Amino acid sequence: MSRLKEQKCVMIIAGEASGDLHGSKLVMAMRKSNDSLFFCGIGGQALKNAGVRILADASELAVVGITEAFSKMISLVKGMTIAKRLLKILNPDLLILIDFPDFNLHIAASAKKLGIPILYYISPQVWAWRSGRIKKIGNLVNHVAVILPFEEDLYLEHKIPVTFVGHPLLDIDYPPVDEILKRSAENRSIIGLLPGSRDREIARHLSVMLDAAQDLVKRNNDLKFIISIASSVKRKYVEAIVEGYRDTVNFELLSDNVDKVLEKCGFVIAASGTVTLEAAIYGVPMVIIYKMSPVSYWLGKAMAKVKNIGLVNLIEGKEIVPELLQGKASPGNIANTVYEMLNDSSGLTRLRKDLFGIRGLLGGQGASERVAKIAMDMI
Repeated sequence: MSRLKEQKCVMIIAGEASGDLHGSKLVMAMRKSNDSLFFCGIGGQALKNAGVRILADASELAVVGITEAFSKMISLVKGMTIAKRLLKILNPDLLILIDFPDFNLHIAASAKKLGIPILYYISPQVWAWRSGRIKKIGNLVNHVAVILPFEEDLYLEHKIPVTFVGHPLLDIDYPPVDEILKRSAENRSIIGLLPGSRDREIARHLSVMLDAAQDLVKRNNDLKFIISIASSVKRKYVEAIVEGYRDTVNFELLSDNVDKVLEKCGFVIAASGTVTLEAAIYGVPMVIIYKMSPVSYWLGKAMAKVKNIGLVNLIEGKEIVPELLQGKASPGNIANTVYEMLNDSSGLTRLRKDLFGIRGLLGGQGASERVAKIAMDMI
């Protein structure tokens, strides 16, 4: 791999689909300041499309949960080896880490020894669990750019250089609220199924969601479903799972960005993650579910510092949308919860209002540009 000597080099690591997307916007914003920057690292299609030289595919690395990590241990070790070798060979002018904490903090330690400046964008959820990591972040990272309003104070308390940049999801031009409400009313019989962005999440969630859909169709045969396929998931993998449901559930598969799915739905059943925040910005009522291995769940629960896991509920400071986790995420429970919500029109109206209110808490547009300025100042 070669670059011109006068070129500034930025290495970027995003291990998940959402980080890949936000990282691509950051790269484009940085190129507005200096279009000769050379970018390389670990990521997915979005970063590749933004002109980043991808050395390891993020889809091979992304995991959630302690036991799930073992299944991808070889890929994770290989990714770490590639990243460390790149640091030594290229000696980049800046290392940008996006979320993906267990992997990225390991790489940060290597970069620190080499004297490479480190910007952590979308920091680990230290406010939720494993809070001891904040001390490690402070020792390794030069600056942290946070995207949730309550995160900045936490880092300031530990005297770690931090900036609340707002959430990059708001950098999209969303339709006006009135238009969204009209569309939501027109699409009230269409339910989105958002099973996740990793193969393991699809395996654990999609069949459960479709079983719930079968239950719901028995109660209301006018219901239709849209299944979102994340860019990090192979369409054939999803098609193999849904094949057995074609005779009992009216559904379509969409591989577009999830905003295209949300525009068409009046309600969603979503795996916990960034997508729940996207649904909130669109004012789409939802039920949040999540399942993982029993060991990961109980270990995570033992270390958790918060009652809720959904970003929507965390930002609001209370549960405004139902969370059905682990054993509670059964087809019957999901179907009952969704059915009750769909038949409570006044409750749905209140919920949409609460969800739209979250937009105002996320810092407004321009997150990518604000992070880009921090990054350019660090180079």
